[in-house]
Amino acid sequence: MTPEELGEITAQQEEAERQFKHRVHVCTAAGCLSSGSDKVKDALAKEIKDQGLEHQCKVKGVGCMGLCANGPLVAVKPRNVMYQNVAEDDAREIIQSLGGEPVARLECPTEMPFFRRQVKIVLENCGRVDPEQINDYIAAGGYEALVKSLTEFSPGEVIEQVLRSGLRGRGGAGYPTGLKWGTVAKSDADRKYVICNADEGDPGAFMDRSVLESDPHRVLEGMAIAAYAVDATQGYIYVRAEYPLAIKNLKTAIRQAEHLGLLGNNIFGTTHSFHVELRLGAGAFVCGEETALIASIEGRRGTPRPRPPFPAAEGLWGNPTLINNVETFANIPPIIRNGADWFARIGTEKSKGTKVFALAGRVKNTGLIEVPMGITLREIIFEIGGGVPDGRSFKAVQTGGPSGGCIPAEFLDMPVDYESLRKLGSIMGSGGMIVMDDSSCMVDVAKYFMEFCKSESCGKCVPCRAGTYQMHDLLGRICAGHATAQEVALLEELCDLVMNTSLCGLGQSAPNPVLSTLRYFRDEYHAHVEERKCPAGVCRIEDGKEVVA
Repeated sequence: MTPEELGEITAQQEEAERQFKHRVHVCTAAGCLSSGSDKVKDALAKEIKDQGLEHQCKVKGVGCMGLCANGPLVAVKPRNVMYQNVAEDDAREIIQSLGGEPVARLECPTEMPFFRRQVKIVLENCGRVDPEQINDYIAAGGYEALVKSLTEFSPGEVIEQVLRSGLRGRGGAGYPTGLKWGTVAKSDADRKYVICNADEGDPGAFMDRSVLESDPHRVLEGMAIAAYAVDATQGYIYVRAEYPLAIKNLKTAIRQAEHLGLLGNNIFGTTHSFHVELRLGAGAFVCGEETALIASIEGRRGTPRPRPPFPAAEGLWGNPTLINNVETFANIPPIIRNGADWFARIGTEKSKGTKVFALAGRVKNTGLIEVPMGITLREIIFEIGGGVPDGRSFKAVQTGGPSGGCIPAEFLDMPVDYESLRKLGSIMGSGGMIVMDDSSCMVDVAKYFMEFCKSESCGKCVPCRAGTYQMHDLLGRICAGHATAQEVALLEELCDLVMNTSLCGLGQSAPNPVLSTLRYFRDEYHAHVEERKCPAGVCRIEDGKEVVA
């Protein structure tokens, strides 16, 4: 494959698209598939054939369009009409409406804040390209950044672009991506590795899954650029086996890229070679931690080890290893393509670019969103998210998954960036955002997430193994109305102990939901302990004894 051949593919694909007067895009990501979008796609294709419109209209399966709450979603191009909650029986009416008035009862207003307020960089191709067709990705500018890196930049210049962009790792810690790349690049080891951490395990999170399902080549391109920058020839994508569609699309993408010479030996006729393999995880949350993930790839039990040495110096099989998550790699192609300064102009002074969130819970517009860093929680929840349904009032939002904190209404106007969330006792995490209304008991919420952390603890270190168990037990006693004020004090002491003595990030951040609810909703703990009642009516307490519903 040469740059000229890449241009020919783009021209051919664009010409093929122009042959059709109408193009119907059907979301075939996991969310819409669960609502039967595959059957909708088949029904639309059949209707086109039955009406003799094969030469005028084309149906194409695409990735996530974002508004998961209203799927299946169908978009008609070039009119930019979107339909929501589409069923098989709607296919005839949709096809008959082509060239005429849209089907009003199905129409989804694309001018609504959910779409208008987003800034899409990572998700720019989602809903546009067929994830199973590499030519579609190439026609959308795919692999241009890899060509540019290999033919115009030295490895050091690629790293400089990433540094200047201000991109921070989107896996949760927010470490500067360029610094991590530079550390691996400086090593003179004979063998280096690049790993994509796609082990997304937070409850309610589906950011990485959606990107892999919708735009797998983008992640591969980002990895290939990273491999060139740090002088690595082998890469692995560690993805959990619970993501069958993501795995399927990744396998197809790797095969197609290898066939065209975009992965493999001597890419674009250069001396750079890069091979990618998949490794499937069994669903252990702790394997999202870098050293545990490495152990799992090596075939060992997925448990963390003390650091240093860090993986950048001594990682996979003892070799320097670059690990970034899906969203981080997906940001690389547009940074190289558009320039570091373009990316750095988006976001805040210390948190550049955009962030992808899985907006879930008690909010009208649940789905996948991408917003600039610095946007407020109020804008996300009440404008993009459409607010809290059923006339209930907002109570809290948890960011950062089971290791994040619960943020109350008084901080809705705080900007969403790494530093602000940390000040509030929460974290950015990989991008989960769960909204809670006034029907939620915050003590019960803390108990739920502590149960998750307890069950997912690998058990290697005592503070996490025993501490999360004891914290969950104390929270259970509080919810049941059996605890004393002294036990609430003990709970706080345990949080401090587990946070400061656990081996890895799981234990170190597990107390966040407890500490944040104690900080902002202490009155609810007081009600359970002193008054023996649950203000939200979630915990069934009667005469100091738990009532089984």
